Amino acid sequence: MKKYRILRAAAAVLVAATSLALPVAQAHDMSLGDLKRTNLLRDDLSAPGREVIQVLVEFVPGGTAVRHSHPGEEIVYVTEGSLEYQLDGRSPVIVKAGESLSIPYGTAHAVKNVGTGRAAELATYIVEKGKPLVAVSE
Repeated sequence: MKKYRILRAAAAVLVAATSLALPVAQAHDMSLGDLKRTNLLRDDLSAPGREVIQVLVEFVPGGTAVRHSHPGEEIVYVTEGSLEYQLDGRSPVIVKAGESLSIPYGTAHAVKNVGTGRAAELATYIVEKGKPLVAVSE
C-alpha cells in the first residue's frame, strides 16, 4: 500500500508540474519510475479543448515508467537506446532509436529501458486541455 501512495504522490507532482505554462523548456526530475522529463512545448490546438504537449523522457539503464495512461493520444519517437512498451491489449513491443509508436487515447501502458545504456524518447501528447496528463494505473 505504501508503494501505491508513493506512486500516487509522484503522479500528483507530475500533474502539477505539467499543468503550468511552459514559456521555455524546464527540466523536472520526477518519479514516475526511473526517468527524467524535460518539458519542451505546451500549446493550444485548433481543435477546441485540445492541446499539444511535448516532452523529452530519459531513462537510466533498466529504468521503467510504471503503468499509466493519458487523456489523449501519445506519439513516441525513440531518440536513443531501446524501450519496451507494454500496452494493454497488445503484445509487448521493443522500439529502437529512430523508430516511432502511437499509443491510443486512454490506453494503459508501461515502459522499460531494455538496452545496456541510457534510453530516451520524444513524447508528443495530443490531449484534452485541463485534464491531468498522467493517470497512474494499478
